[in-house]
Amino acid sequence: MTTSVSPDARTIWRAARAPVLVGLVVLVGAIVIALVRGGGEDGAVDPESVSPAGSRAVARLLQAQGVTVVRVESWEAVRDNVNSGTTVLITQPSWLTPTQLSTLRDEVPTLVAIGPVGDSVPALAPSTRQQGTVAPQNRQPDCAFDAAGSANIGGVTYDGPTRCYDGTLVRDDHVTLLGDATPLTNEWLDEEGNAALSLRLLGQRPTLVWYLPSLSDAAAGDQDGAERSVYDLIPSAWWFALGQVAVAVLLFMAWRARRLGPIVAEPLPVVVRAAETTEGRARLYRRAKATDHAAEALRRATISTLIPLLGLPSDAPPAAITESVAARTGRPGADVHAVLFGPPPNTEQALVQLADALDALANEVGSH
Repeated sequence: MTTSVSPDARTIWRAARAPVLVGLVVLVGAIVIALVRGGGEDGAVDPESVSPAGSRAVARLLQAQGVTVVRVESWEAVRDNVNSGTTVLITQPSWLTPTQLSTLRDEVPTLVAIGPVGDSVPALAPSTRQQGTVAPQNRQPDCAFDAAGSANIGGVTYDGPTRCYDGTLVRDDHVTLLGDATPLTNEWLDEEGNAALSLRLLGQRPTLVWYLPSLSDAAAGDQDGAERSVYDLIPSAWWFALGQVAVAVLLFMAWRARRLGPIVAEPLPVVVRAAETTEGRARLYRRAKATDHAAEALRRATISTLIPLLGLPSDAPPAAITESVAARTGRPGADVHAVLFGPPPNTEQALVQLADALDALANEVGSH
């Protein structure tokens, strides 16, 4: 019968739990962040927020110019407030379906969307194409917005019928795509011509519907009538990332499990002497550099020899064994405990020294 020296399930879990737990924490944290992101996260582009990323300052300017600012957070509310005198600002267009965006494009007289990407772009502006992204900086209009002057703007760039600010602002019929919300924020409103640009974009009509979409709006406003699960709302890039994580986990499992296997018991074709079996096991320990396993086997054999000599029960605790051996041999208890129950050796030389010490201790107990 052969004995496996492969690590057991507990050893594997101790070695693998740290990277597995870290990976799970990162994955769960990323999913939670993606799910809770919405139009009003931390007051971003919120007309009622006074944070640096909020937009209360531009909302107050619009109200001072006679524009009524209506803040809404649901698909039903934005539809209820649309009329011929309405401008609709969508802070997170990518949270809506292309069908919803096309509906707003057809129903709203003036529509402004911040940073649409992917399928959102043709749904809002059929003649416009997404190009890339740029960092916010001072840009010149070079278009019909010359009266607004330069502005701090960046984000997504587009190519459309009326292209301004290096493509970070594009007008396609009555729809305006804005690369990012920098000009509308409290922090940047008083820089360059940001205030003038914001008033031109959002103050064209008597009423401004400031729409901050939420995750539930895509399902609530689906006009196809088909039920949509939360999985339909997860961006395709997340599924790709999840697949990569799954592959990484499988590779990690294969790496850690390469030595695993059940203990195989099979009849030996010949009778093997005990000495040969012992030598064979010792060679296996040496090849695997398992000095700890070898030391444990030597100590276990020595203790099983000492217990009958000391008159102790087979389940005697280490303290009782140490005390009895010390009393029999006259050695200090600390020395006896170090030999029988000390830390495992980490070199072959230390293993040999431990074996000699165990033999000497057994001989002393037997001679008294």
